[in-house]
Amino acid sequence: MDALIDLFANTQAALYEDVMQPIAFAVGLGNRLEDVFDGTGWLLVGLLQIAVMLLVIGPLQRWRPVEAVTNKRAVYTDVIYTLIHRLGLFRIVLFLSIEPVLDTLMGALRVQGVGTFHLEDLWPGVTDGPFTSFVIYLVVFDFVNYWLHRAQHQWHWWWALHAVHHSQRQMTQWTDNRNHLLDDLIGAVIWVCIAQLIGIAPTQFVAVVAITQLFENLQHANLRVTFGKWGERLWVSPRFHRLHHAIGLGHESKLKPVVSAAGEATRVGAALGGHNFGVLLPWWDVMFGTANFDMRFEPTGIRDQVEQGVDYGEGFWSQQRLGIKRLMQALGFSSAR
Repeated sequence: MDALIDLFANTQAALYEDVMQPIAFAVGLGNRLEDVFDGTGWLLVGLLQIAVMLLVIGPLQRWRPVEAVTNKRAVYTDVIYTLIHRLGLFRIVLFLSIEPVLDTLMGALRVQGVGTFHLEDLWPGVTDGPFTSFVIYLVVFDFVNYWLHRAQHQWHWWWALHAVHHSQRQMTQWTDNRNHLLDDLIGAVIWVCIAQLIGIAPTQFVAVVAITQLFENLQHANLRVTFGKWGERLWVSPRFHRLHHAIGLGHESKLKPVVSAAGEATRVGAALGGHNFGVLLPWWDVMFGTANFDMRFEPTGIRDQVEQGVDYGEGFWSQQRLGIKRLMQALGFSSAR
């Protein structure tokens, strides 16, 4: 493990010195070299993730696919999303726009006496090892992800953006990053704020994000695989997550019937909600009653997309534009369909 860590650090340093630092000076970012160095680490992680996707998850998809891919254009669009995120283009926007604001805010809080503590320090002697503290942070951020994911499915304005992700009818390993950019921005800001507040080390934060993303690629894969009766309850499988994307199941909850004074039941149908929100661990779904462990592989998409022909966009820009349009409608700024 130490050898792998050293290899990564040396590769990051070489890539920074030979490629990224000269580019930074050329574009006028000489005053942001620390950020550029951090960004080099994210770029290297992204390249490693793409390598695993191509060399491991890709062959698995071809070995045991759930369905034949008939709309390759939709998959190519997902590849664009993946490259934007994993090659650092999205993170560059964070570095240049959002993170300076967050750094200023956190600095002001520290001046007021609100300091960052380290979560692992709550259990001295138990969490001294880097592996133990990493596991704690991984579980904590997965818990955060569960509730963020539920919010994306419960709040109409947020679902208007998150629907971009669920509109993919041909799920593959590339689908994980198919999100509205504003949706991703909201999630990234929340993650960075929590990381600052609980005191996770930057290297551990990178590792938590990298592990989470790579397993999300596996979960979205066009892969007919389950982890068995007990394994499905320990770690999110491609089958478990595919049910979350299933039409009318993963993003909808049945309305509870309301009995009138005359004894008639009303409020039939479905509302925002769904099942299987866990990102890495299905424990949260079990704990909070949102788990569905049915051993089946369902078609994916959104009900109104399939039954009513609602357009969620074919290409990157149309998906982004329609997402903003749905957001405006959800916020009451537009009544146009």
